[in-house]
Amino acid sequence: MVSVVHSLKQSNGETDVLSQLCLGLSPEASANMAAALDLARESYGDKLLGTDEPILLHAQGMALIVASLDLDADARIAALLFATTDLVPDCNERLKVGFGNTAAALVAGLHRLGRLRPLTRAAAEGGAGEGAAEVKAQTEILRKMLLAMVDDIRVVLLRLASRVQTLRFLNDRPGIERDEMARESLLIYAPLANRLGIWHVKWELEDLAFRYLEPGTYKRIAKMLDEKRRQRESFIVEAVSRLQAEVSQAGVKAEIYGRPKHIYSIWNKMRGKDIDFEKVYDVRAVRIIVDDVKDCYTALGIVHHLWQPIHGEFDDYISHPKGNFYRSLHTAVEDEEGRSLEVQIRTREMHDHAELGVAAHWRYKESGSSAKTGGAYEDKISLLRQLLSWRDEIADSAEWERRFKRAALDDVIYVLTPQDKVIDLPHGATALDFAYRLHTDLGHRCRGAKIDGHMVPLNTPLKNGQRVEVVAAKSGGPSRDWLNPNQSYLVTSHARSKVRQWFAAQDKDELLTQGRSLVTRELQREGQTQANLDELASRLGLKSAEAMFVAAARGELGMRAIDTALRGDVQPQEPEPEIQMRKSRVGGSRILVAGVDKLLTQVGLCCKPMPPDAIIGFVTRGKGISIHRVDCVNFRNMVARNPERAISVEWGDKSTAVYSVDLLVDAGDRQGLLRDISDVLSREKINVTAVKTQSKAGVAHMSFTVELSGTEALQKALSALREVPGVIGAQRR
Repeated sequence: MVSVVHSLKQSNGETDVLSQLCLGLSPEASANMAAALDLARESYGDKLLGTDEPILLHAQGMALIVASLDLDADARIAALLFATTDLVPDCNERLKVGFGNTAAALVAGLHRLGRLRPLTRAAAEGGAGEGAAEVKAQTEILRKMLLAMVDDIRVVLLRLASRVQTLRFLNDRPGIERDEMARESLLIYAPLANRLGIWHVKWELEDLAFRYLEPGTYKRIAKMLDEKRRQRESFIVEAVSRLQAEVSQAGVKAEIYGRPKHIYSIWNKMRGKDIDFEKVYDVRAVRIIVDDVKDCYTALGIVHHLWQPIHGEFDDYISHPKGNFYRSLHTAVEDEEGRSLEVQIRTREMHDHAELGVAAHWRYKESGSSAKTGGAYEDKISLLRQLLSWRDEIADSAEWERRFKRAALDDVIYVLTPQDKVIDLPHGATALDFAYRLHTDLGHRCRGAKIDGHMVPLNTPLKNGQRVEVVAAKSGGPSRDWLNPNQSYLVTSHARSKVRQWFAAQDKDELLTQGRSLVTRELQREGQTQANLDELASRLGLKSAEAMFVAAARGELGMRAIDTALRGDVQPQEPEPEIQMRKSRVGGSRILVAGVDKLLTQVGLCCKPMPPDAIIGFVTRGKGISIHRVDCVNFRNMVARNPERAISVEWGDKSTAVYSVDLLVDAGDRQGLLRDISDVLSREKINVTAVKTQSKAGVAHMSFTVELSGTEALQKALSALREVPGVIGAQRR
């Protein structure tokens, strides 16, 4: 494996650069590399980048880093020609003819990523201040967007190589620009390299950025490392010697060496664990590379036999790989003198992929081993494209969890607001979805949209990287056409729900108007136009006058009930009739109500009580005792006329009893809605005895009579119904 090149030495000359770039390539690929270097030299001349680095110097350094990652010839050529897009006439066609479609596509992909530069820089500037979860969330979503904007993961690897080269060039150029580059690298690019598993790039980005941003702390840790370098190196040499002898005796073939230290990772551990330098166990570290997984665990046993394991410092990333597919055994031990040592144990394959990450895919492919390993690594690349999780790089994980859900890359697009804020939306989302994502009221008032400055229909699907501007009216509401699935205005359930809620609110206003008219007409007929409406509603068992109007409009409250309540209101001000309780003398106890249609009792159909509702009985003529809830309006009307018929009752054996209950469900009307609700009730093993549905203005009002065992089953049923897509509300009548 070629090690990462840390600096470009111009004294080596163009020939030496070309020879390094051609390492591992075929003669034909080497000839293309030479042609690409000639074109780069011809195109760039003495031109400079914004950092004052010569473009040619940057291209050569970037290409050498790409070669050190063992990427293929196309990626190395793209690195050399990264800036030709704006400098070479008909660049894309010329690159296709001279170097092939793949190299040309990689250069074009790099150019597209350049559009994100102002965004990543703004995120870094925001991260430098006091900040906020919004800044962190935007930083994270930018990392996602970097991957979503490309069709080939090699474009991201090229971008990372470019940033490493930039930081190297800025080594002797302190200033605001270097600090901005360093901060952006820590926030955006180092976590990106970590997620892709490219450790060499990650560590160099972190160490260079840390040295620029915290020079005092960097030098202090470097000095502590230097002060005990001889002791540490002597200890490691001795440890490697002992390990080599023991593993050889055990018949295990292994490569063992001291592991290089990275100052940023040491500082991160000191800060994260709040420990002193002496407590950082991996300051002294060795790595053991073996042939197969079985030998990894054999070597682990040898390490723990030689030295005392430190409690809580063992991690098995072979059995449980990290999210970026990193696999290795990590352990920390102490020798007889209390000196700590960290040991990493892995196979050669694990090591190559730990060092190169996704870049190892092209190494195996180019070496001709793709038949053996290609399938597995193609799967790995596919999984990487799904962005498994980024929360381990986000400090405020609760805020991240609240704002952004884990999403597969291919199912998510990233678009920009006019203010360059990045918005993530499901694949296929439209400009109208975008408006509702920004603000519900903006979605309601949306009348048009511009994509990259051009007016488009509201149902236009969005693509990655587009800048979207909403054209809105000063007032107004949504169109019912937006809910028509055949017209594809809305993809997100969030937006559809907001539109349905808007129309449901309009329907409620209409119901209020109708109900108020019905109640007012009845009050006029009874000559009670001055009646207190809230008090009347209370007499009817309703919370407010509005609830009374809605119930009247829906037919749930008859005019006869209003008349009865009104007659009670116009009688002389006497106390409400006292309910004279009498107990059943069956065995000297109260009547026990055991369920539906039991002997001598029947549950009132008006209020359908169930345990543990407070209940009361009413002795009927010839039909036994009807059971009501104590707040039942019908019961109070009956007992007002015949108070002597009230009887005290209580629930009996409820273990096997079921009770009839009415459930009211309001939902946005759609095809398959009743089927989905029926599936939920069936899944909960709920018996449905009656169904009544009515659809008005796009909203379905449904009533289900079901049999339940008690309030626990009731609450479970209501919770399940509220989870059905499109359901606005579910409640017991």
